[in-house]
Amino acid sequence: MSNLTSRLRSLKTSNLAPRPVASGKLRRVVGLTLEAIGCRAPVGSLCKVETLNGFMEAEVVGFSGESLFLMPSEQISGVLPGARVTPIHGESGIAVGPQLLGRVIDGVGNPLDGKGEIYTDDRAPFVVPSINPLARKPISEPLDVGIKAINGLLTVGKGQRIGLFAGSGVGKSVTLGMMTRGTTAQVVVVGLIGERGREVKEFIDEILGEEGRARSVVVAAPADASPLMRLKGCQTALTIAEYFRDQGLDVLLLMDSLTRFAQAQREIALSVGEPPATKGYPPQSSPNYPPW
Repeated sequence: MSNLTSRLRSLKTSNLAPRPVASGKLRRVVGLTLEAIGCRAPVGSLCKVETLNGFMEAEVVGFSGESLFLMPSEQISGVLPGARVTPIHGESGIAVGPQLLGRVIDGVGNPLDGKGEIYTDDRAPFVVPSINPLARKPISEPLDVGIKAINGLLTVGKGQRIGLFAGSGVGKSVTLGMMTRGTTAQVVVVGLIGERGREVKEFIDEILGEEGRARSVVVAAPADASPLMRLKGCQTALTIAEYFRDQGLDVLLLMDSLTRFAQAQREIALSVGEPPATKGYPPQSSPNYPPW
């Protein structure tokens, strides 16, 4: 009897026991925002929302009293009043590794190029802590981007950020494609955020080309994707670039464009009730994404 009692006590206190999860229900859908009650989850965590087509994932972007505000990563469809909302504990992160080279993925790391799943041993969280500013290396070594005008007049240093500003149709994307093919960096990460769907394929096939694509990772979150997916796409591209940087490689990160990233932040902030400020942008940025 004593042995049985000790075994039962060990099972009771064992860490192998599944953690109970309290599910809530969907109370309201307003625009892009889902409002759920009856469950607890921190801002930035994920939840599963029951729909007619199965489950869809949504991220907690705010709360008010006992209500959680959720933003889905896909288009809202098949959602019913009172649908079950279940928090997802833990974050799987995004798969990173050399297997990403030459692939096209969406904002959360799912393949878009029809070449099958991406199997890697390493995973990185979507939100990576910022580097201590005193631990940053000084910008003292130039990076050849393959364009003589930039190398000679606006030299890009390793670790430096630059912005390219111009009107529509004057060659910004073509310039980025030239940089991907001509740079001396071993890895190129391209984030196509908020682009038109047809422009994504044109950039990959015509501007990037096979030569540039072989050593590149393309993260595509087009304009028809949800605002949350566009935010995730920007963060995913940054996380992948930082992974290859930590492997000791020179990485060129291209983001087209940060304007669409800021617009996605504005859509989310206004949908959860933040008051608009100067030029319509919300006064605060999402805590999970850097205020670029």
